[in-house]
Amino acid sequence: MSASSDARPPDLATLTGIRSGKRSYYRAYVRSDERLTQAVRAMDAISRALVRTVEGPRGLLERVLRAAASHLAAEWAILALSDGRLPGARPRFLLLSADGELFDDDTGLPPYVRRELGAIRAGHAVRSDDDGGWVRVPMSLDGEQVGSLVGLQGLDSDPEPSDLSVLRILANQAAVSLHTSEQYQASLTLHRRAQRLYDEATAQRRDLEERTRELRHAEQRLVLAHQRELVDAERHRIARELHDTVSQHVLSAGMALELARGDLADLGDAGRGVLTQVLTARELTQQAVEQLRRAIYALHQDSKDTVSTLPELLADVAAQHRPNLKVQVRVEGESSPLPADADHEIARAVGEALFNVATHAEATRAIIRLRYRPDELMASVADDGNGDPTGMSRVLRLQRTDSSGRHRGLANIETRIVELGGRIAFRRARLGGVRVEMRVPLPLRRTDDAGGVISGLLGPPEERSD
Repeated sequence: MSASSDARPPDLATLTGIRSGKRSYYRAYVRSDERLTQAVRAMDAISRALVRTVEGPRGLLERVLRAAASHLAAEWAILALSDGRLPGARPRFLLLSADGELFDDDTGLPPYVRRELGAIRAGHAVRSDDDGGWVRVPMSLDGEQVGSLVGLQGLDSDPEPSDLSVLRILANQAAVSLHTSEQYQASLTLHRRAQRLYDEATAQRRDLEERTRELRHAEQRLVLAHQRELVDAERHRIARELHDTVSQHVLSAGMALELARGDLADLGDAGRGVLTQVLTARELTQQAVEQLRRAIYALHQDSKDTVSTLPELLADVAAQHRPNLKVQVRVEGESSPLPADADHEIARAVGEALFNVATHAEATRAIIRLRYRPDELMASVADDGNGDPTGMSRVLRLQRTDSSGRHRGLANIETRIVELGGRIAFRRARLGGVRVEMRVPLPLRRTDDAGGVISGLLGPPEERSD
């Protein structure tokens, strides 16, 4: 026989890696092909799970467990961590039955399944005569076993080394996923703690801001109370001076005029002209006494503790002129806080204007209007008297140059408003009399250049409309 005829046929086991005690290579080949196909499917399933991160670690573990159960045709598959390993990882274990139902609770499990789960959680494997078809592979992380992947296999034959290799790959991937889950849970715990601390710090900051506002409000009220106390003391002093000196002098002058009237009446026609002048002087003294009484009464009225804002101050000013004058207070816009001294300066200017109305305009009605705008505060006093805007502008110019200290009502109003950076103007009121307008820019600015500012801002009343 030639050498070629003596040559042995190629060894199929060498080509395919299949060894069999029988010469039936095809059956072993088919079985190996099925195992290989199952391994490919398992790897494909785990690769799809790895890219679907939105499912979280549980979704990946479920896919690992299903892939292992499918590869082993398992009646039960268990993926579990040992107690004390990766304590922050969740879930601690998952079980899959033959009908595809998942369990994360050991209630209602068959005894042999519960025993296997308990062995994994205790950190050791079950070795007994009735092990049956349990296949166990460890879950390892950095060379240390942290749990096990176990299946009650239903294959036609015992698993081969390639099957165990597939299971180890799945088990180790599950271990990595659980480790990642533990880190995620730890970071989530830290994040929640940081968020809680941030919320507590934010709440404390808000509480501190609120307390600071309350303290500032209390401080402002204390300052206002102190200022009112000083003002009330000064008003009482002035009232006493008016009552004890000025009013007594005016009354004495009236009595002297009354005596002179009696003497002049005895002179007949010779003293008629002088008598008329004496009667006029007596009437003026009576009016002066009446005005002094009203002023003394107003000065004796203490400021109310509740009066702190400009609208409240103006309401208090209006109340001092009733019932002789019907006064209304109207406020437009949202009230904005002003420094305490600014509130009182504006209130005093309005009070001066209202006093002029009550004294000189022969008015029966007046309206105080307060209008808040984002860039300006406007206060005005309008009346139904007989005043003239042009005449009042002329009187103001004369009062600016009057150094005697008398008749400075309009100049005092102007000075107070200009020192706040504002301006005043006189217009015809819809009630028929005069409207005194006081405009102050917001935010407030102060200036001492009264004449310069007013001369640049005031014009003839005819140039501005109501």
